[in-house]
Amino acid sequence: FFFSVFNRKTGEPPLINGWIPYLGKALIFRKDAFKFLLDQQKKLGDIFTVHIAGRYITFIMDPFQYVYVIRNSKQLEFHEFADKMASKTFDYPALSKGKFPDLKENLHRIYQYLQGKPLDIISDHMMKNLQDIFEWKCSQATDWETEKMYKFCCSVMFEASFVTLYGRVPAADGHKVISEIRDKFIKFDASFPYLAANIPIELLGATKKVRKELIHHFLLQNMTKWLGGSKVVQARQDIFEKYELLGDYDKAAHHFAFLWASVGNTIPATFWAMYYLLRHPEALAAVRDEIDHLLQSTGQKRGPTYNIHLTREQLDNLVYLESALNESLRMCSSSMNIRISQEDFVLKLEGNQEVGLRKGDWIALYPQILHMDPEVYEDPKEYKFDRYIENGKKKTTFYKAGRKLKYFLMPFGSGISMCPGRFLAMNEMKMFLFLLLARFDVELVENKAVRLDNSRMGLGILLPDVDIAFRYKLRS
Repeated sequence: FFFSVFNRKTGEPPLINGWIPYLGKALIFRKDAFKFLLDQQKKLGDIFTVHIAGRYITFIMDPFQYVYVIRNSKQLEFHEFADKMASKTFDYPALSKGKFPDLKENLHRIYQYLQGKPLDIISDHMMKNLQDIFEWKCSQATDWETEKMYKFCCSVMFEASFVTLYGRVPAADGHKVISEIRDKFIKFDASFPYLAANIPIELLGATKKVRKELIHHFLLQNMTKWLGGSKVVQARQDIFEKYELLGDYDKAAHHFAFLWASVGNTIPATFWAMYYLLRHPEALAAVRDEIDHLLQSTGQKRGPTYNIHLTREQLDNLVYLESALNESLRMCSSSMNIRISQEDFVLKLEGNQEVGLRKGDWIALYPQILHMDPEVYEDPKEYKFDRYIENGKKKTTFYKAGRKLKYFLMPFGSGISMCPGRFLAMNEMKMFLFLLLARFDVELVENKAVRLDNSRMGLGILLPDVDIAFRYKLRS
C-alpha cells in the first residue's frame, strides 16, 4: 500500500509523501505549517498534495482560485467532516448517522437568531452583561490594578458570553460557579488541538474526566435553574426535545459544544486585539478618540456608574475600532478551510487549469498565506491599525498582481464552512474594547514580546505563547 500511493493519475497534482509510512509530513506540518506550505509552493507551484497522517490533502494556494473551491459545495462537502470531528471532540452521537433525521438542518436553521433583528437583541444583552462584569470586577480600581491580560480577557469574555447565551446562575456565588466552569473549560481547551488531530481522549490525562464534568453542567436539570437565557439556546433545547433517541447526556454535550464554539476563538482574538492596541500608542489614541467622539455625539457619559448603549449601526460606524480588530485577526488567525471530495472528479479552475481528485481526498485553503502575502498586504508582519481604512471609510479593495481580490480577509472560514456566529463574535469583541477604553486608562506593565503559539495551526485563532501583565484604572 505504501508504495502504491506514488502512482499519480493524469491531472493529479504533485504529491509530497514523506518517508514515514502513515505519518507522511504530519510532524513537519505540525511544527510550522505556514513555512512548510510556502516552501512547497516555491518548489511545486500553487497546487500540490501532501500526505499527512494517512490523509491526502490538496492545497490550493492561489487566492484567485478560492472561489472555485468555495462554490463547488455539491462535490466538495464540509458538514460531514465537521460533524465527525465535533461528535468525537464533544462526545455526542454523529448527526449524519440517519438516527436523527433533519437534526443537522434544524440546528442550522437556528443560526437565524444570530443575524438581523435577533442579533440586535442578543448584542444588547451582551453589552449589558459586559458592563455588569466590568462594574463588578473593576469598580474598585480607583488606583492602578495589575492583572495578566489573557487571564483578564478570558475571565470577562467567558462570563459575559455564558450569561448572555445560557442565563445567569442565580446562586449567591454566581460568579464563582461560572469561574469554576471556566477553569474546567480552559483545561479542556488545552487538549482541543489533540482531540481535533484524532488523538484518543484516553491518552490525554484528565481531559476525559473534565469533559464529562463540563457536560454535566448542561444537563436539563441544571440549565432550567439559569435565568434569562438567549432565544438561540432555547430554540436548540426545543429541537433536542423532539428527538427521543438523543439522551440527556447527548443534549448536554451539544450545549457544551455550542459554548466552545462561542468562546473558543473569541477569547484569544479579544486578547490579540487588546494586546496590539496597547503595544501601539497611536492606534490606542485613534480608537479611543473615536469612542469618545461617539459618546459625546450621543450625549452619553462614560463614568463607571453610567450605562452605555450602542446600536449596531453605531458599532459598525467605528471604522478605526473595526480596522484595528480586523488587523489583529489578520495577524493571529490560522484556520484551514477544508472540503472533502464526494466522488472522483475533475475540479475546473481559472485559466483552464484542472485538478484530478479522488473520492475522499481533502482540499484545503490556508488563508494565513494570503493574510501574510506582501503583495496583498505591505509589510505583512507589521501591525497597522488603519490598514482597513481608506479616506476615512472602510477599505474593502485589496489587490494581488494588479487584480482585485474577492477574498482578502478570512478569519471566519468561507462558503458553507463560514462561522454562523461571526457577526455576534465581531460585536462582542468590539463591545469589550469599547467599554474597556471608554472606562479605563490601560497600559502594559511588561515590555516583553508575546508571540503566536503555533500548536493550533489550522484550527482558528492562535493563542499567545505567554501571558503579559497590564494595569488599568478608572479614567479620570
